[in-house]
This record gives sequence, C-alpha cells and structure tokens, in this order.
Amino acid sequence: QVQLVESGGGLVQTGDSLRLSCAAPGRTFSAYAMGWFRQAPGKEREFVAAITQSGSSTNYVDSVKGRFTISRDNAKNTVYLQMTSLKPEDTAVYYCAARAYGLASSRLAYPYWGRGTQVTVSA
Repeated sequence: QVQLVESGGGLVQTGDSLRLSCAAPGRTFSAYAMGWFRQAPGKEREFVAAITQSGSSTNYVDSVKGRFTISRDNAKNTVYLQMTSLKPEDTAVYYCAARAYGLASSRLAYPYWGRGTQVTVSA
C-alpha cells in the first residue's frame, strides 16, 4: 500500500505560479512511477504529467507543456508539480498517483491515489 498526501494548492491569479507537492512516506517511493491528474467540476479526471522512477523521463498533456514541470526527489519521498503561467482553465482538484511500472497517462493504470489539493486560478 502506498499513501500519498498532496499539498501546495491555493487561490492564485492568472499568470501566477504554484508548486504542488506529493509526499509518499515509506521506503519504496523510488520503486513507483508517479503521475499528476486533475479534475474540474463536472469533468472527468484528466492526466497532467508523469515521471519515471528515476526521474529520467517525463510526459505531459499538451495543454500544460512548457508551463508545468514534474520532478521528484527520491531522498525526500516527494514528487512535485511546478506550475507557471496559470490560467483559469487550470482550476481543478489536483491528485497525485503512483504505479509500480513505467509512464502511463491513463488514470486506470494507477492503483494508488492521494486525496487531492484544490487549485483555483482567478481571471
């Protein structure tokens, strides 16, 4: 079992930056590929970004490429999502997720989830 706890959400203005963190206490964090997803009200949960166990490879949804950066610190058991140039359409609950294999963009591929952190971008 992998426990995931997101933090760092909040209310920001268009163009601002925000960094989300996802802590995963335990000795096996480095064994998991990590992903960030988001869900806006009335919409499906969508893939945002993913990173391999070593951090050597990443993947992003087109709408955040060039604005968001996923990274991880295996020594701190933490994955980050640095978000810049935020837009109102980025408003959502952001979730981190873990899987034991490689990169994946389908939410169905991730068995472990955090409870989410709210990000609200005002116009």
